[in-house]
Amino acid sequence: MNIPIKNAKEIDKMRAACRVAGQVLERTATLVHPGVTTGEIDRAAGGFIKEAGCRSAFLGYRGFPGNICISVNEEVVHGIGGPRKIQYGDVVKLDIGVIKDGWVGDNATTVPVGMVDSEVQHLLNVTEESLHNAIALATDGAKLGDISAAVEELVVANGFNVVREFVGHGVGRKLHEEPQIPNFGRKGSGPRLKEGMTLAIEPMVNMGVSAVKILDDGWTVITADKKPSAHFEHTILITKGEPEILTWREKTLSK
Repeated sequence: MNIPIKNAKEIDKMRAACRVAGQVLERTATLVHPGVTTGEIDRAAGGFIKEAGCRSAFLGYRGFPGNICISVNEEVVHGIGGPRKIQYGDVVKLDIGVIKDGWVGDNATTVPVGMVDSEVQHLLNVTEESLHNAIALATDGAKLGDISAAVEELVVANGFNVVREFVGHGVGRKLHEEPQIPNFGRKGSGPRLKEGMTLAIEPMVNMGVSAVKILDDGWTVITADKKPSAHFEHTILITKGEPEILTWREKTLSK
């Protein structure tokens, strides 16, 4: 279970890890353009992480071979960098986690490459909006189900579907801690959120059906109908007042 952080020095260390994760994500997003390979982006991100005095939270995790997760178009999450070249009109999901001084920062965004189809851009906009709707409800004393329901409500209202097999999670000393945070659920259900909890909220939303499958590499998750998917994620800190977005970025990367 994600144990609420009460020590101010530990909270500052968590903030520092998340700040680096956000900075690396921003730098990596600038490299996404036609002609570059996903492997080149992965290696560059690994360099950014090392330059910041951190290590990747993903590399070697349960055998994962990449510095980051990079997933294109119908790939939902857990894509592995390789020879695939980015093309104009693609949507590229970047999921980046770092470990700094024993604490984990985790965040993700979806980057459109040039002008994308209007419905695809709408998918990105709705997914990111659903993330912020969920974050706004992540307050001390609220129920976990309130977060999940907020994501699902907006997504379904716009004709899209949430991925059900993969979810958000607690994060702190470890990359994946309890509780799991589904992007679907019932208001008022689940455990109560407590001040000091740090959570990675991450809507994964498909343009078509919610069903997904895993490729033969054992990692890359794709949509069952091969339609595009979007993914956004922030690590947040539960407080007595408004939640603090620890991976906050000044620049919106999806527009």
